[in-house]
Amino acid sequence: MKTKKIFYWMIPILIIVFLGSPFYAADQKEASEVKQTSPLKGQFYLEETVKIYVPSTYDMDEPIDNTPYVNETLAKFSEMFGGATAIDGTGSWLSDDNELVKEKVTIVYSFAEDLNKKNLKEVVNYARYLKKEMKQSSVSIEVNGKMFFIE
Repeated sequence: MKTKKIFYWMIPILIIVFLGSPFYAADQKEASEVKQTSPLKGQFYLEETVKIYVPSTYDMDEPIDNTPYVNETLAKFSEMFGGATAIDGTGSWLSDDNELVKEKVTIVYSFAEDLNKKNLKEVVNYARYLKKEMKQSSVSIEVNGKMFFIE
């Protein structure tokens, strides 16, 4: 007799669990959708980045005003990618004598929808031009977080 009573109590509990689970699942789905929405969802964005480090020295150790080169680079990148930004920084490295060498640099960068082979080749060629024009041992470019030394 006790088994029958337990069975009769189990039926309503099972019905509630089975009927309630779709509502619970729907509730969970709504909660996860809220977490995934963002003010930026559906907005246009540019995923790729290209940067060039414009030196502020001539012949590797003679300080110069690099403003003309920065302006030229801003124009070049704006033409290629639709816009560009320049920020000042300080770069450093260890010399062959193990001494710290510091130099002002200007990083000119652009975000791009598609960094294709043609655009990358143009950036590399421009870095080679700056290297030669400014008598540098190399000019650095950065593509999607990877640094390249153009020699």
